[in-house]
Amino acid sequence: MRIWVDADATPVAIKDIIFRAAERKQVLTTLVANRMLRVPASTFLRAVQVPSGFDVADAYIVEQVAADDLVVTADIPLAAAVIDKGALALNPRGELYSQANIRESLSMRNFMESLRSSGVQTSGPAVFGQADKQAFARQLDRLLAGLPG
Repeated sequence: MRIWVDADATPVAIKDIIFRAAERKQVLTTLVANRMLRVPASTFLRAVQVPSGFDVADAYIVEQVAADDLVVTADIPLAAAVIDKGALALNPRGELYSQANIRESLSMRNFMESLRSSGVQTSGPAVFGQADKQAFARQLDRLLAGLPG
């Protein structure tokens, strides 16, 4: 298993949790973004900068991901694409996307996007808080529990 992080919009607190988990479980972890990222010195952590552009980081992750890898992303279309390749997708709030729930999430996202594009004001996501951070850490630990380390 490798961990891939859609790093452009991932909260710093979540990156810190991922860094610690990657070291503890010795899992190769790659952060992908269209800007330079700093990661702690480690044989298990690396950052990849992709060119600027719409969904360039997403396309890179989809191209590189393998079955049973884990992708951390809040981007529902990216989550759907990696699930189709047999990978796992976890959002920064601790929700694990699966074949069972990704289509519904994608439909809701598309519906909300069509509302916004027609001028309807929507509330957007809730503020990221401590409960979200804890839910993510628990879910990540659960997913990595079977790995040696």
